[in-house]
Amino acid sequence: MDFFIGVLPSVKLRISFHTSIRRKDISMDKLTTNHISVSYDGVNIIEDISIQLHNGEIVCLLGVSGAGKTTLFNVISGLLKPDTGKVELDGEDITGKAGKVSYMLQKDLLLPFKTIIDNVSLPLIIGGSKKAEARAAASKYFEEFGLSGTEKKYPHQLSGGMRQRAALLRTYLFSDKVALLDEPFSALDTITKSSMHQWYLSVMNQIKLSTLFITHDIDEAILLSDRIYMMTGKPGKITEEIRIKVPKPRSKEFVVSEEFMNYKRQILKILENT
Repeated sequence: MDFFIGVLPSVKLRISFHTSIRRKDISMDKLTTNHISVSYDGVNIIEDISIQLHNGEIVCLLGVSGAGKTTLFNVISGLLKPDTGKVELDGEDITGKAGKVSYMLQKDLLLPFKTIIDNVSLPLIIGGSKKAEARAAASKYFEEFGLSGTEKKYPHQLSGGMRQRAALLRTYLFSDKVALLDEPFSALDTITKSSMHQWYLSVMNQIKLSTLFITHDIDEAILLSDRIYMMTGKPGKITEEIRIKVPKPRSKEFVVSEEFMNYKRQILKILENT
């Protein structure tokens, strides 16, 4: 089923809804960007960006502010057409085509006047499903996402972490092909963020949603990612790819291990030299 949902003012995205959680083969590319460059008023923002996201992977774009990470997300989501290059999803050219992937911004954007079940089931309702049917379909995922018991609550009644869970579930229901997450945990306090990281690793191990996310948090990037693309400079370029070889799910102890610190030293060295 396809439907449209507004993500930014005056922008509508076509969304595909899928009714079942499926494990995915991670042996092939899900999404690729090929030599993407974007400029504004003659100033290059990003230059020659080529990355790959495999099925079921979590890949991070890590770098300082101003490197063009969000600009690249806008290109991948179809909200912005690049000057050069193309974006492919499952081998299909989707450059400039909105609605092919889901896109979650930093804020959860839950509607305050709707219950959590109605917030999460909103894509189905917009798509033409009756409210009862939409609620029934969405409710199947509440236990999986740790949201049981929140169905009739309103966003202001939930903690920041629970709101993010609801927003992530809604993002998944928009499209289970590829999710773009722009600093999804940045608004959370340190303790809540740590808990959310462990939950996120657990649920992603189940649903295998191919995910590309932005962060400025080095620890978060190492803990969550299969691979990290270092994006630095002005114009922004991919300067390094780091593979995190520690198997998932990763324990809390990983963040205090020597292996973790070695990855962190490597990343800090790259940032120091940019």
